[in-house]
Amino acid sequence: MGWSILADMVLVLHGAFIAWVALGALAVQRWPRLAWAHLPALAWGVWVEASAGLCPLTPLENALRLRAGEVGYAGSFIEHHLGALIYPAGLTPAAQWRIALGLLACNLVLYGWMIWRRRHQRRMR
Repeated sequence: MGWSILADMVLVLHGAFIAWVALGALAVQRWPRLAWAHLPALAWGVWVEASAGLCPLTPLENALRLRAGEVGYAGSFIEHHLGALIYPAGLTPAAQWRIALGLLACNLVLYGWMIWRRRHQRRMR
């Protein structure tokens, strides 16, 4: 039972990290000092997607599930838990590149808007 709970905790942590990578720029708009935590997470998320890599939390969750006597899964966290919602059938490296570029583009727009807004506010003073 304990290993299963740890695996579930890793699952929740993994989901929270993905949400932070995707939406963290929105929090940075309100609390700009969070950029120091969001930008490295964003870089990691883009790199993992663009390289078709595997986040280390996925094998950790699988190992904990196996220790609990449960069945692990193949592939990445996103493919297994969110694949049907996020990715089309037959995820390809090209699709992962598009996801990485989309993630990067959305965050560049948000950060660019924040920088523009701050500069504009300074001029108005």
